[in-house]
Amino acid sequence: MSNQSVAAGVSLARVMAHCGGSPVGAVKFLVGAIASAPAAPDPYAGLADLWRDRRSELEAGLEGDGSLSAVLAQAYFLFLKGDMDDAVMTLGSVTGARPDVPWGTAPWFGDARFLDAVSAEALAEACLRTLDYGHDLDTDEMRERFAPWFHTIDVVSERSPVPESLAAMARLPRACGRYELSFALCDRADTVDRVMWTAVARANTWMAMGDLDQAAAAFEDALTLDPANWSLYLDLADVRAEQGDFAAAVALVEQGLQHEPQELSLRAAGAAYRTRLSGSSDDLRALIAMAPELANTAYRDLLIDYACAGPGLPRNLLAKARRIRKN
Repeated sequence: MSNQSVAAGVSLARVMAHCGGSPVGAVKFLVGAIASAPAAPDPYAGLADLWRDRRSELEAGLEGDGSLSAVLAQAYFLFLKGDMDDAVMTLGSVTGARPDVPWGTAPWFGDARFLDAVSAEALAEACLRTLDYGHDLDTDEMRERFAPWFHTIDVVSERSPVPESLAAMARLPRACGRYELSFALCDRADTVDRVMWTAVARANTWMAMGDLDQAAAAFEDALTLDPANWSLYLDLADVRAEQGDFAAAVALVEQGLQHEPQELSLRAAGAAYRTRLSGSSDDLRALIAMAPELANTAYRDLLIDYACAGPGLPRNLLAKARRIRKN
């Protein structure tokens, strides 16, 4: 949006707020200007004026409004109130819904008052919210749009290196293909304390890069830090299966089952990997019975693919398993 268009939007908002008597309507004009030019300062100045002059009306009018315009305005109002944690989490929700807009270029997002006060825990939650909708962020355009987020992550993680929070933050740069930043956050966390979540974050970054050996080593490290965590055995089993070592995958699943014997995903993985290893019809039948209960359909389909590659399996069972995959 041109400077003239932004100015026109701000002018319309002022008319709406004062002559039209609708501060909520004015907010929509101002947010429209922000959406087109998130770095332009004038729309934020207009929101600040509304917050100062018509705060009670705004709070009443925006209460319960989950629209993008209302949520974005709330993020800035929370900043004005000094509630930096809720401000960043709210902006994270907006960014997750519309990552095609560089919301992070908002002047307040780089303000020293914000960077000095926002907690590592809140920034970590905000980073996770940016990923909620599963958009593809691994492009040059997205990396450019998220540059202010990377800067904020760097500043806050250096100021407050909470290991669990840094591990969560690492998911955003990893999703954007900024692997070096993801690893740097893990390394920074390790200088404070070695925790399981950091090792998992490092493992998942290696997975994203396609380095299965390094991913397996990182998951093994995570297991040394939390040896009773059943999900880590499954994570490592899945890596071994991808490497083609189904004997190791079976052994790892069995270890996980010692800690959580009723866990469906462990039981299904065990049946799939045993079927792939030995061509067990009984295990394939067990997988077929469990498959409809697996919530993650992509993982279900992967397990079925592994199982159906087992040796000497009856055609009728293979057909039954593949029908589940197609559905």
